[in-house]
Amino acid sequence: METNYTMRRVKSIVVVAGLMLAIILSSHRPTTAQQQSPLAGNPETVELRRRVKELEERLNKLEAEQPPRNAPVSFVKTAFPGDVIPSPTTNPASPAQEDDKSKSQDKGVSNFFREVELSGFIDGYYGYNFNKPAGRINVLRNFDTRSNQFALNLAEVVIEKKPDPLNSRVGFRLDLDYGPATDLVHASEPGGSETYKVIQQAYGSYLAPVGSGLQIDVGKFVTWNGAEVIETKDNWNYSRGLLFAWAIPYYHAGVRAKYSFNSKVSLMGAVVNGWNNVEENNSGKTFGLSLTLAPTPKLSIIQNYTTGPEQTNDRHHFRHLLDTIVTYTLNKQWAAMGNYDYAQDTLTAGGKVHWQGVAGYLHYTPTDKLAFTPRYEWFGDYNGFATGTAQRVKEFTMTGEYKVRPSLIGRLEYRRDWSDQPFFPKSDPSILAKSQSTVLAGLIWTFSTRGQ
Repeated sequence: METNYTMRRVKSIVVVAGLMLAIILSSHRPTTAQQQSPLAGNPETVELRRRVKELEERLNKLEAEQPPRNAPVSFVKTAFPGDVIPSPTTNPASPAQEDDKSKSQDKGVSNFFREVELSGFIDGYYGYNFNKPAGRINVLRNFDTRSNQFALNLAEVVIEKKPDPLNSRVGFRLDLDYGPATDLVHASEPGGSETYKVIQQAYGSYLAPVGSGLQIDVGKFVTWNGAEVIETKDNWNYSRGLLFAWAIPYYHAGVRAKYSFNSKVSLMGAVVNGWNNVEENNSGKTFGLSLTLAPTPKLSIIQNYTTGPEQTNDRHHFRHLLDTIVTYTLNKQWAAMGNYDYAQDTLTAGGKVHWQGVAGYLHYTPTDKLAFTPRYEWFGDYNGFATGTAQRVKEFTMTGEYKVRPSLIGRLEYRRDWSDQPFFPKSDPSILAKSQSTVLAGLIWTFSTRGQ
């Protein structure tokens, strides 16, 4: 602050100017004997000196009222609680201070988007069923259910902040969905099929300082079971397999904890309301365990076990599910995956039901843009509990993928399903066939603030 320095300069200038003026005036007087007396006795000189002294005193008074150069800024409260204004003795913020404040705000916004990722996708397709079913619906399918028409599968937006021990141990994730896929996922929700369908996942996370970090998630999240997921972009094939559609749940609501002992072993435990229910349908709870082993960088083995009461208003009869996924990456171009499921349940009305299935995948990527994935599955719904008909079903799928760009994925797929029972509708509603063949062209557009 240069205020004191400026005041001193002004005071000096005034004093010097006054003295010079007095000398000039006295030098222009007539040189009579009476008028050659000393300056101190000259009335006009005395008057000028008085005025100069008065100005000097006023300047000294103003200078004394200025705060010290490095004095802290004081504030005066206004009549409105929480509002403050600078006191009259406080100089307003300099342009440099305002610039620093703006930079600080920009840095805060930048840090938020550095920690929080916004991502999502839009997924649509055109499918054709050679059986030409009267209702234009592909039975036994999940998500690619529309036949002989263009259709939206799913649109999703994800907002996620992962917990970080170096920054913040608190995180969250929110997945917002729209489309026929989320309608199907929430069709059996006890709280109502429309209530939670927009929210695929919504949970908060805390990374507890235990060893390498124990992550605890609370809320709604997708299941830990199965080799395939709801998002098409994260699967090798476009259509979902039989095991994904009929053998396992979609989502849970509750709490889960994940811990990695090292790069080769990790364990997850969960306590949730049950299969596909945010709102509880009985007073019991379902428990889940997931053990992941990676003995080598090329081999991954995941063993899941889920058990709990799933019948409405029945907490005594438990459902059990064993789910095993094995993935082996031979090299950059070739990978293989296998999935096995076995489940059984005891019905409230009496009797037991069970189902099981196996799936095999082969993934070949000759280039960064091109990929081919054949899939074969067998599923036994022995009591008709899953599909509504006691049957054994097989399916073969061949999927070709081409990445137009990292954010735009095109897939062309042929699939054939067989059953040992007449199950698949044809153009005549009264006729059921034992098989159906379909072709499909899908397009997936993805985005992310972290890049592709």
